[in-house]
Amino acid sequence: MQVTKAVEELLRKHSINPDSSIDFDVNGELQVMTFSQITQSYMQASAESQLLFYAALEKSLLSGTSGVETFFEGMGKLLLMAQLSDNFEV
Repeated sequence: MQVTKAVEELLRKHSINPDSSIDFDVNGELQVMTFSQITQSYMQASAESQLLFYAALEKSLLSGTSGVETFFEGMGKLLLMAQLSDNFEV
């Protein structure tokens, strides 16, 4: 849980609203994910993965708001691809 709080603090420090959202078109259906939802999904991973998420977020902040948006868009895409592959039936 410490990494979760560190991510929340990092976003707050840079005046980024964790309720900001990104829209994804998945097979013609709109999927909306907030930064908070994306963060919480990754915080369920291993401690090592959590630290990697945090480090990547820190690095994205060097590029400003557009870097953060790009970071969360990429992380959201990974979550959606994982979800789709889990639901894929042959």
